[in-house]
Amino acid sequence: MQFTHGGELVARALAAQGVDTLYTLCGGHIAPVYEGCLNNNIAVIDFRHEQAAGHAADAYARLTRNIGAAIVTAGPGVTDAVTAVANAYQARSPMILFGGAAPLRTRGRGALQEMPQTEMFQTFTKASFTIQKTEEIPAQLADAFRLALSGRPGPVFIELPFDVLFNAIDVPEIAPKFVAEPVQPELSAIQAMFEILRSAQKPILIAGTQVYWDGASEALRDFTEQTAVPVFTNGAGRGTLPMTHPHCGKAARSKALREADAVLLIGTPLDFRLKYGLEGWNPNAKLIQIENDAAELHHNRQADVAMVADARLVLEALSEGLQGIRWGDWLDEVRGWEAKKRDQQADWEALDDAPVNHFRFAAEINKLLDEEMIVVGDGGDIVSAAAKVLDVTMPGQWLDPGPLGCLGVGAPFAIAAQHLYPQKKVLIVSGDGSFGLNGFEFDTAVRYHLPIVAIVGNDAGWGQIRGPQVNMVGEERAIATKLAPTRYDKIVAAMGGYGEHVDNPADIGPALARAFASGLPACIDVALDEKGMAKTGASTPYIV
Repeated sequence: MQFTHGGELVARALAAQGVDTLYTLCGGHIAPVYEGCLNNNIAVIDFRHEQAAGHAADAYARLTRNIGAAIVTAGPGVTDAVTAVANAYQARSPMILFGGAAPLRTRGRGALQEMPQTEMFQTFTKASFTIQKTEEIPAQLADAFRLALSGRPGPVFIELPFDVLFNAIDVPEIAPKFVAEPVQPELSAIQAMFEILRSAQKPILIAGTQVYWDGASEALRDFTEQTAVPVFTNGAGRGTLPMTHPHCGKAARSKALREADAVLLIGTPLDFRLKYGLEGWNPNAKLIQIENDAAELHHNRQADVAMVADARLVLEALSEGLQGIRWGDWLDEVRGWEAKKRDQQADWEALDDAPVNHFRFAAEINKLLDEEMIVVGDGGDIVSAAAKVLDVTMPGQWLDPGPLGCLGVGAPFAIAAQHLYPQKKVLIVSGDGSFGLNGFEFDTAVRYHLPIVAIVGNDAGWGQIRGPQVNMVGEERAIATKLAPTRYDKIVAAMGGYGEHVDNPADIGPALARAFASGLPACIDVALDEKGMAKTGASTPYIV
């Protein structure tokens, strides 16, 4: 008879699911899981803050379309990871956070770091529970993986008491890898969708996160090339249709929504990014919603057709059912709006100002962007500008926090990406404020020899907040938004990485090239014009 402990069972369950990396910050409560990882060829990457470990698990889940896993110790270890779990929930990312806990036998008696952990996560996870018996670990983890990956993906919190992990039992059976089955579209809803689109003169398609998760990139390309429907991408949908594709827009979405008579949303919630489906839309437009989450249907605006279904299957059905229909004249009109916007933006991208303007900063990065680079956006104004400029062409090439707007994902996301794809270049486009949240994780990158590169737009302030604040109350009353012009490149260099400072826009590209060539974790610190967004008229409000 073979015996094993709870930590070994956790690792075996992760390995069976195809998870090959666990992110953590160490603690005595969770030590048996580390031993299990060693026995099952699971890499363990330890961070300097639990929030960063959670963010890395989120990024792993997004990049692999599988479970991402982090484990942290009890009490403050768990509370430090709360933000990462909340961000994963909003971004629809199936991460598992394991939290250590005091032994069950002393529960309620005041053990070290004891607190009501599962209750804390119940409002922003798909499930939050305690494993009570060691022999239940395989079955309960299998249930958690299935729940996290089914329907709308999302995080699960699992509390692992100290005695449950250390207890040794006879080896139980481990469940095989769970893969979610695609949800078939309803025939009646498909027919209703056909009726709307066959009579539409000006339809648009907005491809969101679900298009990425359902592996629907090829189906999306086939549909738009067949019909000439204009496409805009949102969230993790960025790159599912290359932003260089002639049918893909990124500057004229607002104008298109005002004119469109039919809007097809695929995995795109009607949140602030789409003005809740109300303001700025053609009030007579028909709305078609495809979702993996029934709760999102009819949210903020009543849809004319709404269904829970797999994005790839829906797009394939559309291609089959709309043969012979083409909206070429409408596409040409939208492309004309795009061209006008691009011409205006091109002037901003060519600004030779020093300190550097946000759009010129992004344009210099875009010159180096290719299919073998993963870009992580981490910031406010700087990421807003970069999103308008960078030509993302591959699914999963662009990572950002998602709708929670959580700063600090840069280094953790990049570390996960670089460890998964050592052959790729991984670039963080960061604001100086956001760099400060988890910038110390460059120590983690140095320890694990992961040559991530951050380019920091440094305007010595929380620009997205400070700009509107100054406009409203003036410089003398603008408080809590100013930072020092810290040399972040020197901080990374002091940790053992590579660093350079840049003042002139023409020097950005060569500095980035040297950073990647160094083979070290690197930071390029760029002096940014604090009034750069206002000068271009593109300043983004901080209250939406």
